[in-house]
Amino acid sequence: MIEIEPVIVSLENGIRLAYMHAHSVVAHMGVTILAGSRYEQSNEEGLAHFLEHCIFKGTTNRRSLHILSRLDSVGGELNAYTTKEEICVYASFTKEHTARASDLLADIVLNSNFPEKEIKKEKEIVLDEINSYLDSPSDKIFDDFEHYLFQKHPLGANILGTKNSVSGFTREDLLHYTERFFFAENIVISYVGDIAIEKLTKILEKDFSKLKRNGVQVKPSVFNNYAPFKIRSKEANFQAHAVIGGLAPGYNSEQRRGMTLLTNVLGGPALNSRLNLSIREKYGYTYNIEASYAPYADIGYWSIYFGTDQKYLDKTLKQVYKEIRLMCKEALNEQQLAKAKTQLKGQLALSLDSNSGIMLGLGKSLLLFNQIDSIQEIYSGIDRLTVKELKEISSTYFNENNISELIFEVTEE
Repeated sequence: MIEIEPVIVSLENGIRLAYMHAHSVVAHMGVTILAGSRYEQSNEEGLAHFLEHCIFKGTTNRRSLHILSRLDSVGGELNAYTTKEEICVYASFTKEHTARASDLLADIVLNSNFPEKEIKKEKEIVLDEINSYLDSPSDKIFDDFEHYLFQKHPLGANILGTKNSVSGFTREDLLHYTERFFFAENIVISYVGDIAIEKLTKILEKDFSKLKRNGVQVKPSVFNNYAPFKIRSKEANFQAHAVIGGLAPGYNSEQRRGMTLLTNVLGGPALNSRLNLSIREKYGYTYNIEASYAPYADIGYWSIYFGTDQKYLDKTLKQVYKEIRLMCKEALNEQQLAKAKTQLKGQLALSLDSNSGIMLGLGKSLLLFNQIDSIQEIYSGIDRLTVKELKEISSTYFNENNISELIFEVTEE
């Protein structure tokens, strides 16, 4: 069995480190910050993502070219991403360049100064990214669905922001955002590689020691205003797109693993998922149909997406609801549950076949949970799931009265 055995320590200033030893020439390090888009104020939509773009554009010690070349010149890679809850800056490199990577990541996080000319250039890049997203109904529909699902709440805001909001961002906005969120208790460093933790800790203490403490981690605003909706609009050119779904447990809910298993059975990546077998394989209505579950710290949502020919839209919807009703009525029997548990464990094992992915997962888990479960603990949690528990989860979250729909119909047939 693949096992995750991280060591968790705190640096002197309070930054938490999730370290996992791995026998590999390649090492991976990430700095994950609780500063995603759900923490933006009403006039900051898209600022977290814009900051992620601009954070590589200059520090008090390096110009943009020097930042981009620092690891590339030794064959390494530097990258970043933004989600609703976190910003992560991370790197992959050969293990002998761990000190170089740590120094660069610390410089980016602590000393970014956001030069005005770089901000102007990056605005054009992000605006082009927004245009690209608007030109892709299969991507846009998910963000629009979250917008309607989490009405008047930061979780419903588009991570990219809007053309107006991005155009109006200033250097002061970026500096204020880092001032609010880039502090020790709000940051986790994760590392997977072949270097002794004592050596790594010494390197990190030197590079990150100037990061201030704030005394407490930031807390997200609570969402409790869900109202189911059914919306159709003509926004697709060649194929109709649909997302249906509703609220689901958050990261910290005991029902999270049960929801993960049920969503996997319903429309996970395996070709034997219920939706794939009943709609794609049996009827040939759609090339792509999938169910997903997105948990945030305190709340989550489940969804089913499909794209289909306009003439098959309502027929596909009918079959999707048929599978949902079946899930509510019967959920899984003992034999089906045993098979579903085995499948989910196997998929989990495959997902751990990447040290880079493990490094990112360690940072996220420690930041949001303040703990990291071992594979055995995760497997044990899956094994404890019962038919009764899954029936209760299905009845609660797949209840048809609580389901929302967003459909993009074809503009011209």
